[in-house]
Amino acid sequence: MPIIKLNAIDSTNSFLKEMVYNEVVEDYTVVIADYQTKGRGQMGTTWDSESGKNLMFSLFKDLSIHDVEFPFYISMAISLAILKALKALNIPDLRIKWPNDILSADKKVCGILIENVIKNRLTSTIIGVGVNVNQTDFDNLPKASSLKNITGIQYDLDEILTSIINYTKEYSTILQQGDYDAVKNEYEDNLFRKNKPSTFETVEGELFSGFIKGVTKYGKLLVLLEDEIVKKFDLKEVNLLY
Repeated sequence: MPIIKLNAIDSTNSFLKEMVYNEVVEDYTVVIADYQTKGRGQMGTTWDSESGKNLMFSLFKDLSIHDVEFPFYISMAISLAILKALKALNIPDLRIKWPNDILSADKKVCGILIENVIKNRLTSTIIGVGVNVNQTDFDNLPKASSLKNITGIQYDLDEILTSIINYTKEYSTILQQGDYDAVKNEYEDNLFRKNKPSTFETVEGELFSGFIKGVTKYGKLLVLLEDEIVKKFDLKEVNLLY
């Protein structure tokens, strides 16, 4: 498992993507950086992190031996892999906020950005992961926290990285064996605010209430509305307020 360690880079995802398009990259190649100048999150957001305190890496996953009909299963699998790695550290109240943020109680401790590589078919994926580990100050980010803030423990970044990769391999094997239902069921069991009354906001700024019931195989959120209708929402269509 090749690990490329960098002091500073604009984005580990961008660095790894450049590698993929210019050379043959070994499965589970990891690019890790102490600091990212242009770390990216979902929907064009940025990921700010203090140098050397958090785990920021991108992982290359070869999918040539997989028949990935529904790419969202990759997102579910990596979310569960990180969830398991953090559970092994006894981080409390862990949940997955759709589509793939990891929360402890209601505080975000991890974000994931997945960029699929398509050459006629889905051939590989680049998984960018940012885990707030030993940073303790999050100015103007009231919903963010870190493992150290939650437990008071100083963590070894390399140990967490190794654990996440090992669990990623475990879930990759499950998908390779075709047990998609197991991954989807476990993901839904760990969804933040599932079956609880929740407030959502549309892109137009309209608020509505509903209950999260699960997800589709395409990654859309299933929400039970007041009129007993279950509606599907895409990531670009709705935001869960909490």
